Amino acid sequence: MRRDFKLPDVGEGLTEAEIVRWHVKQGEAVKVNQIVVEIETAKSIVELPIPWDGLVAELLADEGQTVDVGVAIISVETEEAPGGTGEGGRAETGRTEGPGQTEGQAGRIEALADDMVPHPPLEGAVEPGTHGGPAPKEQRQAVLVGYGVKTGATRRRPRRPAAQAPPVTTPARAEVASPAQPVAENGATGPAAGRGAVLAKPPVRKLAKDLGVDLATIAGTGPEGSITRDDVHAASRPVAAAAPARQGEERIPVKGVRRMTAQAMVASAFTAPHVTEFLQVDVTETMDAVRRLRALPDFAEVKVSPLLLVAKAVLTAAGRHPMINSSWDEEAQEIVVKHYVHLGIAAATPRGLVVPNVKNAHELSLPELARRLGELAETARAGRTQPAEMAGGTITITNVGVFGVDAGTPLLNPGEAAILAFGQVRDMPWVVDGELAVRKVTTLALSFDHRIVDGELGSMFLRDVGAMLEDPLRMLAWS
Repeated sequence: MRRDFKLPDVGEGLTEAEIVRWHVKQGEAVKVNQIVVEIETAKSIVELPIPWDGLVAELLADEGQTVDVGVAIISVETEEAPGGTGEGGRAETGRTEGPGQTEGQAGRIEALADDMVPHPPLEGAVEPGTHGGPAPKEQRQAVLVGYGVKTGATRRRPRRPAAQAPPVTTPARAEVASPAQPVAENGATGPAAGRGAVLAKPPVRKLAKDLGVDLATIAGTGPEGSITRDDVHAASRPVAAAAPARQGEERIPVKGVRRMTAQAMVASAFTAPHVTEFLQVDVTETMDAVRRLRALPDFAEVKVSPLLLVAKAVLTAAGRHPMINSSWDEEAQEIVVKHYVHLGIAAATPRGLVVPNVKNAHELSLPELARRLGELAETARAGRTQPAEMAGGTITITNVGVFGVDAGTPLLNPGEAAILAFGQVRDMPWVVDGELAVRKVTTLALSFDHRIVDGELGSMFLRDVGAMLEDPLRMLAWS
């Protein structure tokens, strides 16, 4: 029996996604829970598993194609028809359990896949703002932009004529053995048959893909010959130097994460009245504290940077001034003060800006906070940040200093009342005890929603963050 797997809503009411990469091809055998495709939603890259055993009958969407939620993207031939009744009156679903998986687990996976696909609205129903009255409430789907889920067929974005596209050389893709790919006698897999497996972590593979580097051409310098980020960067330099100069114009489709970010920033700029304040801070003691923390055994396995202490200062100051950690409920005309902190960290990725957050960051010890910040950054760089990791943020830090920038006027993450920009730390002349000295100095910029945060509250919060970075001992005293 042929069964169609429909594109699920993997986020919070997302309406469409782009097919990034298929992991299977027509005629290939698949198992329950096997990853068959990567998609890019408006928030992140997501891997989708198949809920059945069987053979791939047809791939119904091409790589690069944008597909509406609820539209079939792959057909699988299964052994039994769904909905049949087997022994003991048990409903048969035409699936076989995967390795180490019970029949009940397989059923739950299939049910979950079905639940994630929203049902189309009733015939004749209309949405608010269109002809007639509102659609039935039970059919309404929560979405980021607009209303409901489109029920039309898939559509392909228009492509530029080949004559306008600059010449691009696509390197062969290096692959490693996985349950989804047959292994050749020499140990290679799929397209990579005839060469050995490449050892590289997922973030390194993502970096190589972004830089156009073929991992199979690199000699790894990591453990057991694995390829590191430095190896990829070193291999990319000659490629960049030999790249032909581009002339004229280039058009980049606005989609996925970049489109969602653009819409959110426009909504933020024209909804919340922004105010930004600046404060220069002597962070010499903070930089010394970072150096000392790196030497402690508790921080041996994590990255300790000035951002860690900035994050701790923000968490402490938010505890002293709870209103800074709140949101504006327009419908209820209420300010929602949150006595928990989901700390957002803005991260630039090749696909656009994402703001994942550390859940309940106020409850974490300093080593735990360092570990979570490191995991968050690594996941973002690899393009694997999931929608749930970006939902529910309450206050955000953007580290513009890593780009060599002193300060800026950051836009609020929608739904939050404040965002702190942390500028670069550099040597500057500073007056200490009446004497001129060279100190480590940074600039903090706090943007806030003036409907919630007035000048006094914003100034007190920024002053407290600055005071703790001038003297990190205050963090202990105020925590």
